[in-house]
Amino acid sequence: MLRQLSRLPSAAASAFVVALALVGAFLTPAVTAQAADPAYKVLVFSKTAGFRHDSIPAGTQAIRDLGAANNFTVTATEDSTAFTTANLAQFKTVVFLSTTGDVLNDTQQSALQSYLDGGGGYVGVHAAADTEYGWPQYEQIVGAWFKSHPAIQQATLKNEDRAHAATAHLGQTWSRSDEWYNYRANPRGNVRVLQSLDESSYSGGEMSGDHPITWCHPQGNGRSFYTGLGHTAESYADPAFRNLLLGGIRYAAGFAKADCRAETGYTPIYNGSTTGWAQAGPGSFTNTNATLTSTGGMGLYWYQAKQYGSYSLKLDWQMPGDDNSGVFVGFPASTDPNSAVNQGYEIQIDATDTADKTTGSIYGFKSADIAARDGALNPPGAWNTYEIRVEGERLQVFLNGVKINDFTNTDPVRSLQQGYIGIQNHGTGDDVSFRNIRIKELGGSGPGPTPSTFEGESYTSSAGVQPADHASASGGRTLGYIENGDWAGYSQASLTGTTGFSAKVSSGGSGGTLQVRSGSATGPLLGSVAVPNTGGWENFRTVSTPLTGTPTGPVFLTFTGGAGSLFDIDTFTLEKQASLEATSANVHLFYYPWYGSPAKYGSYPP
Repeated sequence: MLRQLSRLPSAAASAFVVALALVGAFLTPAVTAQAADPAYKVLVFSKTAGFRHDSIPAGTQAIRDLGAANNFTVTATEDSTAFTTANLAQFKTVVFLSTTGDVLNDTQQSALQSYLDGGGGYVGVHAAADTEYGWPQYEQIVGAWFKSHPAIQQATLKNEDRAHAATAHLGQTWSRSDEWYNYRANPRGNVRVLQSLDESSYSGGEMSGDHPITWCHPQGNGRSFYTGLGHTAESYADPAFRNLLLGGIRYAAGFAKADCRAETGYTPIYNGSTTGWAQAGPGSFTNTNATLTSTGGMGLYWYQAKQYGSYSLKLDWQMPGDDNSGVFVGFPASTDPNSAVNQGYEIQIDATDTADKTTGSIYGFKSADIAARDGALNPPGAWNTYEIRVEGERLQVFLNGVKINDFTNTDPVRSLQQGYIGIQNHGTGDDVSFRNIRIKELGGSGPGPTPSTFEGESYTSSAGVQPADHASASGGRTLGYIENGDWAGYSQASLTGTTGFSAKVSSGGSGGTLQVRSGSATGPLLGSVAVPNTGGWENFRTVSTPLTGTPTGPVFLTFTGGAGSLFDIDTFTLEKQASLEATSANVHLFYYPWYGSPAKYGSYPP
């Protein structure tokens, strides 16, 4: 069948210094742009067809001030005719500053959509979410539509992501007064949440305790940033809020790199608390403002509470200059940091070393994709985010959401099937900081639901479909070119015990129906879910369905719909209800941490 190819395809640990983590905002002086930012233009659009905020003039002036200090010029307008393909092409980003109502006609909407899908940036401030309700794609651009708000009052924000340029200057929490929006739907499954509201700190929150308020996400080949802050004129005189706006503008313009893929299901193993961590070898890490900073060395700070097999590890890191550190994975428990060097793998942090020993490399084994790495790397002084994804013996490295390395281990001494995680303190003068170390296990067992996630393009049998490259997708690829009657089988994905199915999908076509079957492409139908047009091939949404019947055997996905390409699948997840095997009442289980793992050291004598 001819495919449509037109779319974008440590017993002797050193002393560890613990400082009191800051609870309130940790504010820096006014942030200036990185020296690498070239001069650029920003369009500020503040047309209102509904309620008009009296803070708009203050907001416009604040963005002009930021531009004067940070090498961008501002064109402010309330004229919708500015939204043409030719005019938008001169701007790196467009700011919707408390717009309200229907402000663009169909032609202008199309120009904005094309601008963003082609690589432009969008920044939405406050009432930008109270805009364009009649244009379905706008909900995807802004992230969520406004629903309601209580009276202006003080509330506490939780700064969930402190690597993004918009929030890196803040502490873990931030108390301020504003008008706090509720939204029609929770955007968390489709965006990277940077800040959320603590609904217990104020009255009138209606998001059931999970209340995103600032977020970002890839938008086609461009970028989108939104904050619900900024109702009051006083906000725009606040240096902390100005810095947040500047970071959002720089991200949307493409100069501040960030991993803005949606993130759910991760468990923090360090976010201020060092419980479960231990130092191996000389040196240490200080712990201040929920930030670990290396000192002395060479040693290793490792998470001894648990070893991991298949997982996604994310962490934020920053170095002030030409410094050196790394993240170790897949090593055995030991008080000797050299055990990690000799039996694990290091993902390097040092952008000036040789190709096989530079940032993103599997140290001494495989260089990063240098071009991709350089395009995704923030300079010294700014924060970066690693995702280190281990599945079997495969190790993938993502920098600020971009895949820069893909390595497969063949050395049994260094097996990645099971091991510990650690961060390196390389030596005096090599000062590297880490924040928000979190992990998501990609399989396993235990009581309660146990999800298993699979890449859409990892099929083992198929008809019609092909992999498609997508920069914003997990692993950089999707199951693509799906047409009516196509199917894909996954022998590695067992349906036994499965109760639910979800998939991360995108569609710039007509959409269609995704069917889950067992055993074969014509096997029993366990569930189906409609996949809508998501506003573009790079705009991912999550769809889900319960599974009925008696799921067994491998997964087969079948696809129905109209003519042409229907949709793409990034990943899919099988939700399983795991159970614990019964243990004899005569057996008592004990674990003595000073003895070690019975699996490693043998059981006690009878």
